[in-house]
Amino acid sequence: MAKTDAATLAQQVLDGDRRALGRAITLIESSRPDDREVARALLDILAPHAGNSIRVGISGAPGVGKSTSIEALGNYVIDQGHKVAVLAVDPSSAISGGSILGDKTRMEHLSRRTEAFIRPSPSGETLGGVARRTRETMQVVEAAGFDVVLVETVGVGQSETEVSRMTDMFVLLLLPSGGDELQGIKRGIVELADFIVVNKADGDTKAAADRTASDYRNALRLLHPRSENWPVPVESYSALDGGKTAGIWQTICDYQEALTASGEIESRRSAQARDWMWSEVTDTLLDRFKLNDAVKAQLPELETAVTAGNISPTAAAKKLIDAFLDR
Repeated sequence: MAKTDAATLAQQVLDGDRRALGRAITLIESSRPDDREVARALLDILAPHAGNSIRVGISGAPGVGKSTSIEALGNYVIDQGHKVAVLAVDPSSAISGGSILGDKTRMEHLSRRTEAFIRPSPSGETLGGVARRTRETMQVVEAAGFDVVLVETVGVGQSETEVSRMTDMFVLLLLPSGGDELQGIKRGIVELADFIVVNKADGDTKAAADRTASDYRNALRLLHPRSENWPVPVESYSALDGGKTAGIWQTICDYQEALTASGEIESRRSAQARDWMWSEVTDTLLDRFKLNDAVKAQLPELETAVTAGNISPTAAAKKLIDAFLDR
């Protein structure tokens, strides 16, 4: 695809062509060098039309009900007159490299609405619970007119915090649990949360969900909030309760209003842009390093030597870096 084609594709995206939107994201996710050049040209054209959405990252342990909650929230937000894009990142197998990519199946009703766009992407080898090109994909869907972007991450863990560095608001979903299980969630990810939601507050688990929410409200008093302009709320929630969904959306709107007024949203996005730049520098250098002829020539021998214990990994790495720099 030539750069002139990038201009044509960009205009189709701006016109709301859903097929073009899918092609644009596929192009951005491609690792082929020629595709990367066109993708950069595409993003340059679309950048002035992006950035006008509410960006919400949603994370939680497997089984917490992220997809069900996102579908309920997405349908409600659309009913309020918005267009919703869901960027759902599925875990890739470390063995086969395959990905389930089942979010369209799990969000069956939402996926049929014309005001919604659901894009599952494999996480690949990227840590942080997001795909490598999630930031770029976010810009493309914003340029296509989606004013609410929900980024659903793989799960919860120490590497799951990357989503908080590319969205305006980070929502952490938790399961109802006993008080002793409060320690099961890493302190770091709780400190990054702008909104904590204890899910499945219905039926037999409603009392446990309400109790867990109360436990977390008490625990948060001992932690510094992420923002001085926003005390982190904790709510129990059920996707079966429409009133609860309305309350979740209202909290998101209140947050956006408060941090926009204080200038914090703008400063966060500026910091995120700098992080994005350095992340791209790191990823691009690593790609070029792996493709370097001098590195590839020495790599098999050095890997064998490291495996056999004949050379330390540190020394082997230095040899590869020296070969790369000399070339």
